Amino acid sequence: MYRIRIVDGSDDDISDTLSELHRLTFFDAAVMPEFESGAWWLAYQDDDAVAFAGVLPSTHVRNGGYVSRVGVLERHRGRGLQLRLMRAIEARGRRVGWKSIVSDTTDNAPSANNFIRAGYRLFEPEAPWAWKHTLYWRKGLR
Repeated sequence: MYRIRIVDGSDDDISDTLSELHRLTFFDAAVMPEFESGAWWLAYQDDDAVAFAGVLPSTHVRNGGYVSRVGVLERHRGRGLQLRLMRAIEARGRRVGWKSIVSDTTDNAPSANNFIRAGYRLFEPEAPWAWKHTLYWRKGLR
Protein backbone atom coordinates (compact mmCIF):
# COMPACT_ATOMS: atom_id res chain seq x y z
CA MET A 1 0.00 0.00 0.00
CA TYR A 2 2.88 2.39 0.81
CA ARG A 3 6.34 2.64 -0.78
CA ILE A 4 9.24 4.28 1.02
CA ARG A 5 12.12 5.71 -0.99
CA ILE A 6 15.27 7.56 -0.05
CA VAL A 7 15.31 10.85 -1.95
CA ASP A 8 17.71 13.65 -2.86
CA GLY A 9 16.77 16.64 -0.70
CA SER A 10 18.85 18.97 -2.88
CA ASP A 11 16.61 18.26 -5.90
CA ASP A 12 14.21 21.22 -6.26
CA ASP A 13 11.08 19.11 -6.83
CA ILE A 14 11.90 16.80 -3.93
CA SER A 15 12.70 19.77 -1.68
CA ASP A 16 9.34 21.32 -2.58
CA THR A 17 7.55 18.07 -1.71
CA LEU A 18 9.42 17.76 1.60
CA SER A 19 8.65 21.42 2.42
CA GLU A 20 4.95 20.94 1.69
CA LEU A 21 4.75 17.81 3.84
CA HIS A 22 6.61 19.63 6.61
CA ARG A 23 4.10 22.50 6.49
CA LEU A 24 1.15 20.08 6.52
CA THR A 25 2.46 17.96 9.41
CA PHE A 26 4.36 20.39 11.64
CA PHE A 27 2.50 23.63 10.83
CA ASP A 28 4.40 26.38 12.69
CA ALA A 29 5.62 24.11 15.51
CA ALA A 30 9.05 23.44 14.00
CA VAL A 31 11.57 25.30 11.88
CA MET A 32 11.79 24.18 8.26
CA PRO A 33 14.86 21.93 7.91
CA GLU A 34 17.55 22.34 5.28
CA PHE A 35 16.72 19.37 3.08
CA GLU A 36 20.06 19.40 1.27
CA SER A 37 21.70 18.17 4.50
CA GLY A 38 21.43 14.63 5.77
CA ALA A 39 19.36 11.79 4.31
CA TRP A 40 15.64 12.05 3.53
CA TRP A 41 12.87 9.60 2.73
CA LEU A 42 9.41 9.96 1.27
CA ALA A 43 6.54 7.52 1.72
CA TYR A 44 4.16 7.27 -1.22
CA GLN A 45 0.66 5.95 -1.65
CA ASP A 46 0.42 5.41 -5.38
CA ASP A 47 2.01 8.61 -6.75
CA ASP A 48 1.20 10.81 -3.75
CA ALA A 49 3.80 11.64 -1.10
CA VAL A 50 2.09 11.15 2.27
CA ALA A 51 4.97 11.08 4.79
CA PHE A 52 8.64 11.99 5.14
CA ALA A 53 11.60 11.54 7.45
CA GLY A 54 15.13 12.84 7.76
CA VAL A 55 18.31 12.03 9.66
CA LEU A 56 21.49 14.03 10.15
CA PRO A 57 24.83 13.17 11.69
CA SER A 58 24.27 13.93 15.37
CA THR A 59 25.92 16.81 17.15
CA HIS A 60 24.53 15.36 20.41
CA VAL A 61 26.22 11.93 20.51
CA ARG A 62 29.47 10.62 19.07
CA ASN A 63 29.27 8.49 15.93
CA GLY A 64 25.50 8.64 15.73
CA GLY A 65 22.54 10.05 13.88
CA TYR A 66 19.79 12.44 14.85
CA VAL A 67 16.24 11.84 13.61
CA SER A 68 15.42 15.43 12.76
CA ARG A 69 11.91 14.93 11.41
CA VAL A 70 9.25 12.30 10.83
CA GLY A 71 5.94 13.63 9.55
CA VAL A 72 2.85 11.74 8.37
CA LEU A 73 -0.21 13.38 6.86
CA GLU A 74 -3.13 13.10 9.28
CA ARG A 75 -5.29 10.85 7.09
CA HIS A 76 -2.42 8.32 6.84
CA ARG A 77 -1.60 8.15 10.55
CA GLY A 78 -2.11 4.94 12.48
CA ARG A 79 -0.88 2.75 9.62
CA GLY A 80 2.71 2.20 10.75
CA LEU A 81 4.37 4.76 8.47
CA GLN A 82 6.34 6.53 11.19
CA LEU A 83 7.68 3.21 12.41
CA ARG A 84 8.63 2.13 8.88
CA LEU A 85 10.41 5.43 8.27
CA MET A 86 12.30 5.05 11.55
CA ARG A 87 13.40 1.56 10.45
CA ALA A 88 14.71 3.00 7.17
CA ILE A 89 16.71 5.57 9.14
CA GLU A 90 18.15 2.85 11.39
CA ALA A 91 19.14 0.72 8.39
CA ARG A 92 20.99 3.69 6.93
CA GLY A 93 22.70 4.32 10.26
CA ARG A 94 23.94 0.74 10.38
CA ARG A 95 25.24 0.98 6.79
CA VAL A 96 27.26 4.11 7.59
CA GLY A 97 28.57 2.61 10.84
CA TRP A 98 26.78 4.73 13.44
CA LYS A 99 26.65 3.34 16.95
CA SER A 100 23.31 4.93 17.85
CA ILE A 101 20.42 7.13 16.79
CA VAL A 102 18.97 9.87 18.99
CA SER A 103 15.92 12.08 18.74
CA ASP A 104 13.44 14.01 20.83
CA THR A 105 9.71 14.51 21.21
CA THR A 106 7.80 17.33 22.82
CA ASP A 107 4.09 17.04 23.64
CA ASN A 108 3.59 14.22 21.12
CA ALA A 109 2.40 10.99 22.76
CA PRO A 110 1.85 9.07 19.48
CA SER A 111 5.44 9.74 18.38
CA ALA A 112 6.77 8.86 21.84
CA ASN A 113 4.87 5.56 21.66
CA ASN A 114 6.39 4.86 18.24
CA PHE A 115 9.88 5.43 19.63
CA ILE A 116 9.09 2.91 22.38
CA ARG A 117 7.69 0.44 19.81
CA ALA A 118 10.87 0.82 17.75
CA GLY A 119 13.08 -0.01 20.74
CA TYR A 120 14.27 3.47 21.65
CA ARG A 121 14.85 4.27 25.32
CA LEU A 122 14.56 7.52 27.20
CA PHE A 123 17.84 9.10 28.20
CA GLU A 124 19.09 12.32 29.76
CA PRO A 125 21.68 14.01 27.55
CA GLU A 126 24.57 15.78 29.22
CA ALA A 127 23.62 18.92 27.29
CA PRO A 128 19.84 18.98 26.59
CA TRP A 129 19.14 20.65 23.26
CA ALA A 130 15.39 21.30 23.34
CA TRP A 131 12.62 22.46 25.68
CA LYS A 132 12.60 21.73 29.42
CA HIS A 133 9.75 19.19 29.04
CA THR A 134 11.23 17.44 25.97
CA LEU A 135 11.74 13.67 26.03
CA TYR A 136 15.06 12.43 24.63
CA TRP A 137 15.35 9.06 22.88
CA ARG A 138 18.32 6.83 22.01
CA LYS A 139 18.71 3.46 20.34
CA GLY A 140 21.92 1.50 19.94
CA LEU A 141 22.50 0.14 16.45
CA ARG A 142 25.05 -2.60 17.17
